[in-house]
Amino acid sequence: MRRLLLPSLAALLLVSTAQAQELTAEVAHSWTSGGEAAAVKIISDAFTAKGGTWVDWSVAGFENANAAYISRLLAGDPPTAKTAVAGPEVTEVVAQGLMNDIDAAFHAAVPDGVVPQVVLDAITVDGKVYMAPTGMHAGNWMFYSKPVFEKAGITDVPTSWDAFFVAMDKIKAAGITPIAWGGQSWQEGIVFHGVVLSTIGDAAFTKLYTDGDLLVIDTPEFAEAVAIFGKLRDYVDAGAPGRNWNDATAMVIKDEAGLQLLSDFIKGEFATAGEVAGTDYGCALTPGTDSLIMLADAFTFPKTGNADEDAAQVLLAEAVLDPTVQAEFSVIKGSVPIRTDVDTSGFDSCAQEAIGLVKEDKIVLDAAMTLSPAINGGFKDAVGAYFADPSMSVETFIEQYKAAFANG
Repeated sequence: MRRLLLPSLAALLLVSTAQAQELTAEVAHSWTSGGEAAAVKIISDAFTAKGGTWVDWSVAGFENANAAYISRLLAGDPPTAKTAVAGPEVTEVVAQGLMNDIDAAFHAAVPDGVVPQVVLDAITVDGKVYMAPTGMHAGNWMFYSKPVFEKAGITDVPTSWDAFFVAMDKIKAAGITPIAWGGQSWQEGIVFHGVVLSTIGDAAFTKLYTDGDLLVIDTPEFAEAVAIFGKLRDYVDAGAPGRNWNDATAMVIKDEAGLQLLSDFIKGEFATAGEVAGTDYGCALTPGTDSLIMLADAFTFPKTGNADEDAAQVLLAEAVLDPTVQAEFSVIKGSVPIRTDVDTSGFDSCAQEAIGLVKEDKIVLDAAMTLSPAINGGFKDAVGAYFADPSMSVETFIEQYKAAFANG
């Protein structure tokens, strides 16, 4: 938002009225589903309560929102703030001198030691904090319909891939779609990495996605993950290609599908629909995994050249980092609060499991927090092409996947 002060006596008389408007923040995000919108409202209400004015600039679809944002950033007309995944996506822009830091506001609001070091490292560049994190999401979750499991005669939640496919066959035999599949490459990439973790383990996952050790891709364990991922094609419906993630979640909510493999951000849709964890639906980690593939969402703050917007950025950061806001936001969004000093006693059973794993440091970092957007884009393209083409061999896919590193 750009404002010019009129050089007139009449304008001077309006200064007191305009003070609230001076702390206006135009906030860009892609959180447009029912659950996401409810979570955003927690932050916007907190910002408004502090005296700010929130102007919403929402664009459906993460990639669409990013493209629209980059266009405005390069044109010299960025919004006041933008949501992003903490990591190279932001730090590359910081390195170009296009972002404001919020270091002073962060350290004033957050005591030392209450933000996990891996997150603190991701939001810090050259010793200064540039992002206000909202919460941590894990990608390797399985959310299932308890009524569908009951109808199909599934009494135990599968913890191995062999047991998983037996359960999927039972759901198919019951005349129900086994897997609610969002057929977009970014969703398929999240599912694929959950499968990879299940076969190669935590140490190798970190070697590959944090250290860039390509030897991991040439192992039998990685090839096994590719084969398992391909087998998932047999359990999705014909309407899967192009389906939005929240539409897939609705299939589970309505008991039209057995389960959805994706990140815990989908849990907000269950909450908005009045579903109760442990009663209407259940949650478990992707079969074969016992750690979280974690990423952190955060607000970022472009340089706008406007002192009022700089002040609005600080005010927004303070609202985001407030412990009460962190808790209320995460309950609705399905995330785990960034701050470990937040009261999480009211969180549901799924969140409690995630919180326990975070405390045990059972975390591996999502590639979005460690590798460049170009490399991650190559991953998504390769995974999407493989899932869409049953004739593609495991070997061909692996070569395309490795090429993403070279081309990134």
